[in-house]
Amino acid sequence: QAMLVESGGGLVQPGGSLRLSCAASGFSITNYAMNWYRQTPGKERGFVARIPRFGGSTNYADSVKGRFTISRDNGKNTIYLQMNNMKSEDTAVYYCNANNCATLRNVWGQGIQVTVSS
Repeated sequence: QAMLVESGGGLVQPGGSLRLSCAASGFSITNYAMNWYRQTPGKERGFVARIPRFGGSTNYADSVKGRFTISRDNGKNTIYLQMNNMKSEDTAVYYCNANNCATLRNVWGQGIQVTVSS
């Protein structure tokens, strides 16, 4: 029963900060690249951030570079997305993803709503 469960979403003011967590259970994230995606109704799901398995350099969508930071804690089997200087355009459902390209293992969280509004 491999699962990813996002938490930490909700309402935040423009310019504010929010930290999302994604807790894995039923498997270890150590061997997985971890990703955050987001989607707004009527729009395609978009890539947000990625951190490779075993650490390494991270990747970010241009729209969030300099504002968002992805991190992982393998000991806690959890990844995070620190979101700073948030904009209304960041409003979306955010999804956590675990991916192992070599084995084609892929696990998705159920998504969590983030709303940026004054």
